[in-house]
Amino acid sequence: MAWLEIVDLVGVGVFAVSGALAAARKNLDVLGVLVIATVTAIGGGTIRDVLLDRQVFWIARSGYLYVILIAAGATLVYTRRFHPPDRALAVMDALGLAFFTISGAQIAEGLGHAGIVVVVMGALTGVAGGVLRDVLTGEIPLILRKGQIYATAAIAGAVLYLLLQAFIPGNTAALLGMGCIALIRLGAIAWNWTLPVWGLQGSGPGK
Repeated sequence: MAWLEIVDLVGVGVFAVSGALAAARKNLDVLGVLVIATVTAIGGGTIRDVLLDRQVFWIARSGYLYVILIAAGATLVYTRRFHPPDRALAVMDALGLAFFTISGAQIAEGLGHAGIVVVVMGALTGVAGGVLRDVLTGEIPLILRKGQIYATAAIAGAVLYLLLQAFIPGNTAALLGMGCIALIRLGAIAWNWTLPVWGLQGSGPGK
């Protein structure tokens, strides 16, 4: 199995867990959990593939859908018996962001696109599934929450991945890029790191 496919499979599984956890917290039924898990897991990769005019990854290899079913089913069984930690969803989402961002960047890079397109496609692959999950479960998407470090982590990791390839092998650069994304996002969760927020003077309510 190719390195890129392994990263994709892990990313799909992790994002499916995050989607299932989000759905479980909204007390959705089994079908609802599976739908949210599936959308979360394949949403970003589907949008990426459509934009890059390549065959959608889960249509080309249906094994991804089985990974989603297994991951979502295991999450359902676990949450029926145990209460997941409060930050479990955020942690799984951070890991999925790391895996999918670099996977998306590698796919765009393999198609010969410019560096800036590689970064954008990597970030899009990483964040889009979570955006769809949040919208469908009635939450404000993370990338729209004031000051949240989310897409920023994906962009930083994708840029680091591209830069490191000039000095080290591609797979090692990919692992370090994933680590960068995960550390930034997990740090933001643990220590409430935020981005500066700017506003226009005199633009408050009633002005």
